[in-house]
Amino acid sequence: MSTTLFTPPQPVIDSHQVKKLFERFFSGYTGSLGIRFWDGQVVSLGRESPVATVVIHAAALLRNLAWRPDVLRLAEAYFYEEIDVEGDLYGLLTQKTHLQSLTLSMRDRLAMLSVITFLGNRSWLAKGKGLSVRTSATPTRISGGHSKALNRHAIAFHYDVSNDFYRLWLDEQMVYSCAYFINPNESLEQAQRNKLDHICRKLRLKAGERLLDIGCGWGALICWAAQQYGVTAHGITLSQAQFEFAKRKIRDLNLENQVTVELRDYRDLPKDILYDKVSSIGMFEHVGIKNLPVYFRAVSNVLKPNGLFLNHGITDNETGRRNTVGTEFIQRYVFPDGELDSVSNVQREMELNGFEIADVEGLRPHYAMTLRHWVRRLEANRVEALTHVSEAKYRVWRLYMAACAVQFETGAIGVYQILASKRCEGLSTLPLTRADIYQSKHGLPIQTEIT
Repeated sequence: MSTTLFTPPQPVIDSHQVKKLFERFFSGYTGSLGIRFWDGQVVSLGRESPVATVVIHAAALLRNLAWRPDVLRLAEAYFYEEIDVEGDLYGLLTQKTHLQSLTLSMRDRLAMLSVITFLGNRSWLAKGKGLSVRTSATPTRISGGHSKALNRHAIAFHYDVSNDFYRLWLDEQMVYSCAYFINPNESLEQAQRNKLDHICRKLRLKAGERLLDIGCGWGALICWAAQQYGVTAHGITLSQAQFEFAKRKIRDLNLENQVTVELRDYRDLPKDILYDKVSSIGMFEHVGIKNLPVYFRAVSNVLKPNGLFLNHGITDNETGRRNTVGTEFIQRYVFPDGELDSVSNVQREMELNGFEIADVEGLRPHYAMTLRHWVRRLEANRVEALTHVSEAKYRVWRLYMAACAVQFETGAIGVYQILASKRCEGLSTLPLTRADIYQSKHGLPIQTEIT
């Protein structure tokens, strides 16, 4: 008895007609984009030479998008290799506003569907391998509040991917927040050392003081502050992977008598232990807008009178929670609990909860540069990265960080360091000017290299 091998149903498509439809759909497009179809046909859209070409491997993608247009479906298609991007990814991302503004009428959708029909109902990847169309690259989105359990789950989702994965593209200190470039040609390593020292100088750390770092990551700041400024430092995190890494780092640096770290929610900080200074670097984006008063009260409760608090985090240009394509992307694929508010609202909440604002510094260009460093490093280490994460996860991080770089460069989002003191009677103990921040320990101006 002979056996007949199963042949997957193939799409019956007139790519020439699809090309003509795309030219009609994009007739008013002011950007510059190329599209290459599964059979090699290419169409250039817009007014200039394409800055990037989107390669469509899965014909079913066009059918799905014609039936239900969804920008996030395009992101998933990239994650799961139904499409690729050749050329300038950043240049493509700068055109997202143009692309989101494009709308297809029902007539347009029916026209697309009419030239893409299937002998059966399975999706088939024209590259020659099967790939099921998936509805989400992540577990169900976390919503409905910022409970301790949900926050732990969200932190684990993002940060517990793999320490080895992050090590491939972060600096040697494993700092996962905006660097501080004294000049644009500095290495990422130097810029992150600059940032750690900049924070310590702003907090006016002195030997013997107690520092608390909320959301301490892999322990870079607490170890730096102890080594360079002689403080006793304590860090808290919700990430098991970061906690274990930080414990090893503290032991390897022989800092066990000076630095400690623990798994703890900021809401569970004991009120009987007070600190001279508190830092929170790239953490409060996880707090949730409604929880900002709880967060700032928790910091105030553990800070000595006149103590200093430095809050470093990303902000939105608009106030309050917004449901946009960008926020949905972040919450669905990257930070399930991420929420941003305006810098003015953040300062207002700080003031309402017992803080006096002393200094505000915008670092938007620095974060754009940092992200481009991270993306270059991730791309350069793609082969090794895929030994730690899936292709889809690699693509999520690449697209997410490139898109964030564009957001910072265009001014859609910002990042600020806000230095505040715990309000009390009398004058602040801070120096009258910022001059001390920019002086070395020997009274000389800060140079590019920190020794």
